This record gives sequence, structure tokens and C-alpha cells, in this order.
Amino acid sequence: MKKTKKIIIFGGDGFCGWPTSLRLSSKGYDVTIVDNLSRRKIDNKLKIRSLTPIKSIKTRLSTWRKISKKTINFYKINVAKDYKKINQLLKKIRPDNIIHFAEQRAAPYSMKSPELKNYTINNNTNGTHHILSSLAKLGLKTHLIHLGTMGVYGYDNESIETPEGYIDVTFNKDKNKNTRNILYPQNPGSIYHLSKCFDQLLFMYYAKNDELIITDLHQGIVWGTETKETSLHPNLINRFDYDGDYGTVLNRFLMQASLDYPLTIYGKGTQTRAFININDTVKCIELAIKN
Repeated sequence: MKKTKKIIIFGGDGFCGWPTSLRLSSKGYDVTIVDNLSRRKIDNKLKIRSLTPIKSIKTRLSTWRKISKKTINFYKINVAKDYKKINQLLKKIRPDNIIHFAEQRAAPYSMKSPELKNYTINNNTNGTHHILSSLAKLGLKTHLIHLGTMGVYGYDNESIETPEGYIDVTFNKDKNKNTRNILYPQNPGSIYHLSKCFDQLLFMYYAKNDELIITDLHQGIVWGTETKETSLHPNLINRFDYDGDYGTVLNRFLMQASLDYPLTIYGKGTQTRAFININDTVKCIELAIKN
């Protein structure tokens, strides 16, 4: 009998994490969500809300259980602060895969104030390191899949082919040529993107020193709301943010166009960005698990 793969999804209540959790559960994986529900708290602080009504995590999970006859377990843990709880959970479940979405994900929000800059760096970097150091301590052969961002490459490289992964560089020192294999040059455009660069350095370190198995996916701007699973019931619907902090550009443009309001452009409007639908984001995670 084939063993059911166990998967922990950190940040499984969020925009990308929730549809991913449902998809993997529907495919027969044993899914556990870990989340501190911070995205909901940020809504309250900003006095905004998703255009689509988001039910409580308890209602979401019970609805999914009734519809699919499958159970998704949930643990409310602050990944950036509760290292001991993370360690205990990983030791208990010993997951085959970890999907890491548990980070403050908005570049505009990360730049609003010194306090939110600190929050973004502390939350994102500590959370990633807690997961990595716990995996190393326990000696688990878990495959960690992280959702990064194309923003780590910067905004001023449209005219050249963007290098990815590890690249060979040659440099001159005292007239002697040296060649080394290094992580591609990074050029973050916000504190949020900087935190993702820190993630990469942590991944490089733990892959090298502790032989952890890590896939870092650099996707573009994720758009769309529904997936096959979230459309099964109103209680399962995904977020549609259109505010200036968390609303992605396509969502804002859709809302502004529907109100006959001038489209709001960031900066000079010359940025070139890739877009990916939420269905393809979820499919990408699936492919990473299988490979």
C-alpha cells in the first residue's frame, strides 16, 4: 500500500496558502496548516477587507471536511516567535514536504514605516530560519518548498537575460583569474524583497552545511481568486484584495476601471513584471512536490 505523503503548509490561511492547501488535500495528501492568522489582523489594523467575504479558519476547514470528506489539521503558531512549538510539531509529524508561505507578502506595506520595515524583516527572516534550523536539528529529509518572488532580481534588468540559481563568475585578483560558483546578483527594490534575499542566503547556507533539500520558486505577481476547490462553496472562497497595500496591480486596475477611475500607476510606470494566475501557482507547487 502506497504511503500517504504528509505536508505542512506554513501560512496556509493566506491568499496562496489556502488554495494550495485545498488542492493538495483533494489530491490525497495529508495536509496540516500552520498559521497565526496575522493577515486577518492586518486587515483590521488597516481598516480594509477582502472584496470577497473570508470566513473564519474554523468555518473554512469544517466546510472543506463536509464537502470533500477530508480533514485538514490546523495549528495556530507564530512561526517567527515560537521556535519550540515548530520543533515539536515537525518532530511529531515528520513531514515529507513543507510549503513555506508564512511571510508578510506586501512590498508597499513593508515600506510604510520603520516599524513595519522591522516587522517584515523580523517576521520573514526569523520564520524561515526557525523552520530551517528545526529541520537541521531533527535531521529530517523533508523537501522544503518556498514561494519567493521575482522582485529579488530588481526592476532594472529588462534589457538583459536575468541569471538564475548559481552562476559561474570570473574575477581578476593580482593578475590571476579566479572562477567561483555564486548565487546570482540580487537587487531588491523594497524591504519585503530584501527579506526574500535573506531567505535565499539562509537556503544556500543550510543546503551547503546541513544538506537540506530546498526548492525556492520565484514567481511573478499572482492574480486571480478562484480555483477548482475554492469555488466549491462560498465558505471556501479566496481573497480579493484591491487596496494600496495588498491589492495587486491587476486587482486595483479592475476595480478602478469598473468605477471609471483613472488607473493608479506606481512610480514611472516603466516596470516590466510577469503575471501568474493563482491556479498556476498551485500547479507549480504540485510540480515541485513531485520533483
